[in-house]
Formats: sequence, structure tokens, C-alpha cells
Amino acid sequence: MLGLGLRISVVRPLFTPHSTLPRIASRSFTHTVVLAQPFPRHVRTWRPQTPQYISIRRMAFLPFSKPPNSSPSPSKVAEISKLEAAADADPNNVDTQVQLFRSLLDTELKTGYNVIMSRWERLCEFNPQSPVIRSDEAFQIYLTALAKSDLSSSINSAAQRRDALLQANSTVPTSTSTSPLPLQTSQDPEAHSPEPTHATAGVEATQSKSQEIAQMVLNDPKATSTSSSTFGTSSTTYGQMAGAIAAGGGHSGNPIHVVISEPRSTMWRKIIRSTATIFVFGFFVLVFFAMILENTNLLKTGPRAAEFEPLEGKTVKFSDVHGVDEAKEELQEVVEFLKDPTTFTTLGGQLPKGILLTGSPGTGKTMLARAVAGEAGVPFLFASGSEFEEVFVGVGAKRVRELFATARKKQPAIIFIDELDAIGGKRSNRDQNHLKQTLNQLLVEMDGFMQSEGVIVIAATNFPESLDQALVRPGRFDRIIAVPLPDVRGRVQILQHHMRNVIIGADADPMILARGTPGFSGADLQNMINQAAIQASKEGATEVTLKHFEWAKDRIIMGAERKSHYVDPKEKRMTAYHEGGHALVALLTEGAMPLHKVTCVRRGHALGMTTQLPEADVESVSKREFEAMLDVAMGGRAAEELIYGTENVTSGAMADIRSATSTASAMVRQYGYSSKIGPVFYHDHDTSISPHKREVIESEIQRMIEEGAQRAMQLLMNHEPELHRLADALVEFETLDAEEVKKVIRGERIRTVEERLQDAMSHVQQDEERHTNPEDPGVLEHGHGQAPIPTQTLVS
Repeated sequence: MLGLGLRISVVRPLFTPHSTLPRIASRSFTHTVVLAQPFPRHVRTWRPQTPQYISIRRMAFLPFSKPPNSSPSPSKVAEISKLEAAADADPNNVDTQVQLFRSLLDTELKTGYNVIMSRWERLCEFNPQSPVIRSDEAFQIYLTALAKSDLSSSINSAAQRRDALLQANSTVPTSTSTSPLPLQTSQDPEAHSPEPTHATAGVEATQSKSQEIAQMVLNDPKATSTSSSTFGTSSTTYGQMAGAIAAGGGHSGNPIHVVISEPRSTMWRKIIRSTATIFVFGFFVLVFFAMILENTNLLKTGPRAAEFEPLEGKTVKFSDVHGVDEAKEELQEVVEFLKDPTTFTTLGGQLPKGILLTGSPGTGKTMLARAVAGEAGVPFLFASGSEFEEVFVGVGAKRVRELFATARKKQPAIIFIDELDAIGGKRSNRDQNHLKQTLNQLLVEMDGFMQSEGVIVIAATNFPESLDQALVRPGRFDRIIAVPLPDVRGRVQILQHHMRNVIIGADADPMILARGTPGFSGADLQNMINQAAIQASKEGATEVTLKHFEWAKDRIIMGAERKSHYVDPKEKRMTAYHEGGHALVALLTEGAMPLHKVTCVRRGHALGMTTQLPEADVESVSKREFEAMLDVAMGGRAAEELIYGTENVTSGAMADIRSATSTASAMVRQYGYSSKIGPVFYHDHDTSISPHKREVIESEIQRMIEEGAQRAMQLLMNHEPELHRLADALVEFETLDAEEVKKVIRGERIRTVEERLQDAMSHVQQDEERHTNPEDPGVLEHGHGQAPIPTQTLVS
């Protein structure tokens, strides 16, 4: 008991159950505080109130250490241990208990005071008949411990408690020892002035011996102590607690509020630990709920049709598609089916479930699919092959189901899948199972709905040979429509279609442009018109002329000019001889493609360039034409060797040698132009060829290239003066077309740069006059052609 109304359990974690020897404190403990009202004298039994638990974080310390740096000597500790053993052996021996109390009081430590108070409290609680309670000296030491622990407010309550115990045992409180002696302390703290006490009803007018001892301790200025608590907190906390109890607090109606003071470092550790715990716990909770929502689809009521909505915008018709007349005719049947499906189903016919469009990039496959939807007036659902695959397994199959579910809701409809090879590639045993799920789902969806359902699948790919056989079988993709590059007539139609929105000059004839652009796709032609219009705007022209179209065509074929790049005069002349050799061999070799333009200006990564364009679209190429390609390809290197010698041949012929090797390899492996190999096809990557046969093939390729180089060298040696004139003209003018090259070879004079500028100005004036007098409209010519072949461009 600390006073009459406060009971604190003994701090046993520091000691053994029957020992007061010091030990190192544990990390944390809980005090059980029982708060009660003051103990009335006429009550013989004492019942505590409801326990209140106060959790205090204890700091490790060395008991019996005198703050700040003092500690009891080993002899003192041994003496206390001996007295403690004697006191525990004979609890009713007053002298032994008093000696132990005085030894603990002399330590002047908070821990010693707590031991005194705890032993006295145990005696009052469990052994109220003990003669130690009747000892005035022991009681005085107990009160002194209270005072030094800043519990002076509990001294009067302790005196009343002792009187109540003595009266309850019918024993007159008399001293069994000598009169209480003044206590000797080694400290001189400030005097503590206790509050005056007043006798209550039922208390005798004369003071008892316990009250006299209490008054003496309260009036003794040396009885108080300001030593700090060994718990690391101020000792005024217990004094305030005891004062609150004396004032009537400590029950449910008037609780005592306890504030535990902690160091700042402890607070930050708690904050960091709590924050880290919250983040880790929250992360795992979010991951858990995300997995549940993803796997169970709790937030989804059906397929997410918003991902595949019909495309809105300008409606495309068949009249907007040019150069692919055969493909349009085949797709016209699909349009009729979508407009009236019963026309075909009533007679037992079945329309194809899927249509596969194959062809080079830019030929209009996507526009054809949009035109089918526009003519039929049905929704058009677009999806790319790469949209189905993601990092998560099963997403591709799910999106295929959502795409077809959306199409069924909006039927009749058209599903267009671009780049089908991204998801429809051939399967093999080495592929993982999740990579096949998307293709398997697509196969099921295409074979799972009826022909009259009104959903047509149109797909496009550049590599039809890479598609899985189960995907292109009849019943899924029944029709495979080839969309080739446009011929001359198709190119004229495409040019006329895209020129409607451009101001075109009179000299810009679509037929001339179409004949000069073999191998161009519809996208290339549109890009050429756009670049020509941009160039004309940059020059400040009022209309787009043939000159601008030629500039745009050369930029697409040969790349952008690099006129700002400094070129050494010697290197420029060597490049002129190299390109002159290509151009001269192309003009003088039978079967070579017509020369289009030659330049020694750097374009892209090339030092110079010679371009050949066919006069018309050609279906096939003869052996003589292939040999002419080899001669033209080796003409540049032959010119360098003729002019500068074998030791001074540069590496600029690398691209020419690569082109010649590719042509000779095709002649030997694919076209059967070698007498030693014969008409046998050998794939470039065929590993089944024997080593001997491979050596024969390589020797034949080498023989053809060397023969072409010899023919080119012989031609240039016979026309060396023309080669010098052509090289001089290229150094001066940098770029020459076919007509100018012919004039240079004949020794005729060509226009200078100044004359060209004057001619360009005169053309501008004529254009302005034509706008003011629109009586001479331009006439567009139309022609016919065949399927195109790639052009030949030689770079250095």
C-alpha cells in the first residue's frame, strides 16, 4: 500500500519472489493498479476496486544505481543480501526488519524505497498481527520512504491505516523499540511543506502515535528526496497519482488519467514500425483481393464490349478503292449476302465464313474490308493481331470471345483482323500451351456459329505461308483473295483519285507518273502526291507540277539528298566514275532495264545512286536480262578498276556485289540457268544439300559474277572516252536523267544550272497565264499495262 488508497503490485520482474536482490529489467511489463477510496476506520475488511492496467515500457537499467553515475559498493550489496536473508527467515523479528529497512533507506535509491514500501505493504495486507507493524521506528522508515518517493500526500492516509490495523487487533499502539531517531541522509533536498490535515468525524481529538510520527516526518526537511526514478520517468507521477486518490478519485465515476512519458527515439521507432507494418499488410491485402477479382470476375457482368466498338468515321465505298478490280468483284458477293442473307440460304448455298486477304503492305487490304462494310451498311469491328496477346495467360482467348460476342450482338457485322499471322501462326510441339490458347479460341469461334448468323470474318496478312493449316481450311477461311500491286492502269486510277484534292499543274500527267512508278503500291502513290504538294508549298508554287512529282518519286526511291555534306573533290570524282560506269553499261547493254537517273550526290547512306525503271510492267525476265543485271551491277567496280587500277578499287561496290550475288544465286538455285546444276530448285537455307553440290553451286554463282564483271570491263574499255565525259558531267551537274546522259555520251551540250533556273521561271509564268486563261485544259492519257516487277537501284 502506498498510503491508504493505492495498491501497486510488487515489481517482481526485478526480483525473485522472496528476494530484493537487483536484476536487469525485462523489455516490458504491466502494472496492475487497484484504486480504492480511503480506508475507513470502522471497516475491518478491505476490498479493492476494479483493477486498472497501466502498460509501461520499462527501460533496462541497473537497480541500486544512484543517478546519475553512483552505485552501491559490493560490500553494501552483500550486507543487504545478508539482512534480507535474515528478515525472510524471521519475518516477525522487529530488529532484523528495522535493520534491513534502514540499510535500504541508506542507499538513497528509488529501488530501495520501493522495496521498503512493498515489504511494509505485504505485512499490512497478509500479516496485520505482525509486531513489525507496531514498531514506531519501522513505521517511521516506511513514511520516510514515502516522502522520498514524492508521496508525501499519502503519509496521513498511511497513519490512519496503521491506526485502523492496531485498533482492529485490539492492541494499543505502543513502541516496541526506542523512540524514533532523526534520520541521517546524505542529501540536502528542498524542504517539502505538506498540506495541513484536519481531523474527520469519528477521530479522537488527541493525535495517535502514528499521526505524531507522520507529522514529524512531514516537518523534517531532510525527509524528501529529488532523486530521479529508476524507471526513466519523473517521480512526481506517483505523487500526482496519490494526490488524486486522496481527493476521491480512482473509481469508475472519477477515473485517474495516466500519461506515460516516453523518449523521442522510442516514439519514432514506433511510428516507423507501425508504418512499415501497415504498408506490408496493405500490400498483401491488395494483392489478395486483386487475385480474387481477376479470377472470379466479381466486378464483371459479361464481356467487355466497350473494347471492340464499331469504328465511326467516313464511310468507304468500292468507288474509293482502285487498282484491285478482281478483289472487289469477289467481295461483292459478301456485300450481297450481308444485305439479304436469305437469298443464298434458301437455295442451299453457303457463303464463306471467312475471307483472307493476302498481299504486300499498302495494297489496300484494310480499305477493301472497310468498303465491304460501307457498301453493306453494317458495323465494322477492327482488331489487330497484336491486341490479343498480353503478359497474362488467357487474355488473348478472352478477348477473342469478347470480339465475337460483340459482333453477334450487332449482327450483321464484319470482323476485320489485321496481321492475322501474329496469332494464327503454325503450331508446333515445342510451343507452350498458353501460346496456343488464342489460336484455339479463334478456331472454335469461327467454326461455332451458323452461316446465317450474319457475321463475316475478314483477315489480312503479308505472310499467308506462315498461317496454321487448321485456320485456312474450308469452313473457316474459305476464300483466299490475293491483293497484288497495281498495274499501270491501276496506278493511273489511284493517282487520279488522290489528285482530286491537290492543285495539279498541266504538265503533271497521271499516265506519265504511272509509267515511271512501277512497283509502287497505293500507299506509295499517295505518299508521293503528299510529298510533292509539301515541296511545292515550300517553294511557294501555286500548283504542283511534274518537277515536284519527280522530286518526290526520287526521294522515295533513292532517299533524301545530303547536299550539305562536304565531299572531297577526289572522292566526288571517283564516285562520278563509279556511277558513270553503271549508267554507261545500262545504256549500252542489250536487255538492260532503261536508265532513269544517275547522281553522285549522297542520298541516305549511299555515296551515289543509279536508278533503272522499266518502260512497262513485265511478267517474266529472260536469261539475257538477268545477265544484263549482273553487267550493270559490276559496271561501277569495273570503272574504278579501269581508271584507278586494281589496287585502288574502293569498298563502295559492296552493295553492287551483294546485288549481283543475289541475282546470280537466284539464276543458279531457282531459275535453272546453270548448265552444271540444271533445272533443279535449291532453297537458300536448304540444309539437305551435300557438300559437293554446295561447292558446285557456289562455284557457278562465282563464275556468273566474274563473267558479268568481264563483260562490263570490256564494254567500258571500248567506250572509255564516253566514260570520261559522263564523269565530268556528273561532277559539274551532280544529277542527270536518261536524256541528259545520252546527250553527254554523244558529246552534245546540256543545259547549265542557270539555264535550268530560267526555264523553271518561264514555266511558272506560263502556269500563271494558264490560270488567267483557262481555255487550254490539260488532257489526261490512259493506257494499259501488265503486272509490275521491282525496279533496279544501284547504290555506292
